[in-house]
Amino acid sequence: MSMRSHYCGLVTEALLGQTVSLCGWVNRRRDHGGVIFVDLRDREGYVQVVCDPDRAEMFKVSEGLRNEFCVQVKGLVRARPEGTTNDSLKSGKVEVLCHEMIVLNPSVTPPFQLDDDNLSETTRLTHRVLDLRRPYMQNNLMLRYRVSMEVRKFLDANGFIDIETPMLGKSTPEGARDYLVPSRVHDGHFFALPQSPQLFKQLLMVAGYDRYYQITKCFRDEDLRADRQPEFTQIDIETSFLTEEEIRDMFQGMIKTVFKNTMSVDLGEFPVMAYSEAMQRYGSDKPDLRVKLEFTEVTDVMTDVDFKVFAGAATMKGGRVVALRVPGGAREAGGLTRSEIDAYTEFVKIYGAKGLAYIKVNELAKGRDGLQSPIVKNIHDKAIAEVLTRTGAQDGDLIFFGADKVKIVNDAIGALRIKIGHSEFGKKNGLFEAGWRPMWVVDFPMFEFDDEAQRYTATHHPFTAPKDGHEDWMVNAPEKCISKGYDMVLNGWEMGGGSVRIHRADVQQKVFDALKITPEEAQDKFGFLLDALQYGAPPHGGLAFGLDRIVTLMTGAESIRDVIAFPKTQRAQDLLTQAPSMVDEKQLRELHIKLRNVDLQKAT
Repeated sequence: MSMRSHYCGLVTEALLGQTVSLCGWVNRRRDHGGVIFVDLRDREGYVQVVCDPDRAEMFKVSEGLRNEFCVQVKGLVRARPEGTTNDSLKSGKVEVLCHEMIVLNPSVTPPFQLDDDNLSETTRLTHRVLDLRRPYMQNNLMLRYRVSMEVRKFLDANGFIDIETPMLGKSTPEGARDYLVPSRVHDGHFFALPQSPQLFKQLLMVAGYDRYYQITKCFRDEDLRADRQPEFTQIDIETSFLTEEEIRDMFQGMIKTVFKNTMSVDLGEFPVMAYSEAMQRYGSDKPDLRVKLEFTEVTDVMTDVDFKVFAGAATMKGGRVVALRVPGGAREAGGLTRSEIDAYTEFVKIYGAKGLAYIKVNELAKGRDGLQSPIVKNIHDKAIAEVLTRTGAQDGDLIFFGADKVKIVNDAIGALRIKIGHSEFGKKNGLFEAGWRPMWVVDFPMFEFDDEAQRYTATHHPFTAPKDGHEDWMVNAPEKCISKGYDMVLNGWEMGGGSVRIHRADVQQKVFDALKITPEEAQDKFGFLLDALQYGAPPHGGLAFGLDRIVTLMTGAESIRDVIAFPKTQRAQDLLTQAPSMVDEKQLRELHIKLRNVDLQKAT
């Protein structure tokens, strides 16, 4: 007979009167005056096991049980007595009367209780194996599995082929920093782990595979932030002979199917918004549409006001002045307090803003006299009237202003918009609407200007195609050039993005020219792609989704680390295995590596 007939969490009233064999872990043991109750747990959930003293041998075993013992139980499924059912459990209407119990493996005392929700991340990641036993983590990883399966089913049904691309490739440092792997057999040469399979999937299109996908690891040695991981999982997709709109329609369908089949959520319509409009209205290329606040453009109004902060930003090249109306923010009862406004002022400084000007609209009908703010006296009547009209201000509203270079204004006021929207005040005052708000952001600029390097860089990557008719601008006016790039956004998170690719070598060369990449450099870094494009490369395009991000959104987890089995910390360390670690001198010699840090040399 097998060790197990059923999973603990799937024992229901359908099995009443049957003898079952269960395996799992002791979640809790309770002694109720001679009868011992054991909550037995496995990946599917809990079941209550009743140990009666009538069976002396079994009962003696149950007395010695402690949390996290791994046990096998054989017993009879019976209905729980009236009034003792637990509706929150699938097995809550039944219990198992234990006939036989075997301890498969005892456990030492765990370093924390599995039902403790106040654990530090260090504790959780150091003892990750135990952390992964918690129902919260098990549910997250089960959902991740279901999402992956739904993606595979959809892509398979639509003619996509799963093809693996290399993990050891060539270093092409055009984005984040590469993770390098030294070669033992080629002295002084290095492989790089893939930041994305981008070039290989394009080569597969040239090779005629038509529709490719891969759920694969990618690696980026970048400065880590809260939700960045040095290795992450990408759903990587590429198609041939489809237009931008057809690609978007197909993968909108995929994401809708995944959400419907895993969570019974209908994502509804996906509005399409141009990048320029998103930046104009929200200061972000991944707007959270659940927040109802929007920017009001007032740059043109502020060119001649006495308030130098506004006038300076309005007249400088690349400057911007915006207003953000917060309905009800200035009400005496229930509005934003002085300390909250001060906190927001400090908050925007994180994004490079020098401060946060505001106007309280106490009584609109009184015009200037009905406003409260230290800046009002330095703004003329015409500008004030225009601000009030454009923002649609009402009595009791608060208007915040951002004035600086475009990027600083967009970043600072964009972040402020989100912060206010998600605050208690925002939720109480209808500035936030819970739910799922997907969208497409399209028509990205081809290039961004890097002030430090004094050159243009690719907004997406150098292989993104320009809009038809924009090819010549790439050399003459790169700032005007719009790409066939698109991002799928959900609730303020970029879930995935991609583009139609360049499939002609001459157009690809124009992009390299605009990016100041010389023909020699292009040949050295991307020669294999440029050569391939000469052999009748088909029109192609695709996108990549962040699997970790999708599952994080679905679970409502605070961090992507909660949906990855064995993640790294913010400092890119694995606390469970203690990686990265030092290696011995023999390994280094074989790899032709000499450490530059003298102290580390001594340590090895």
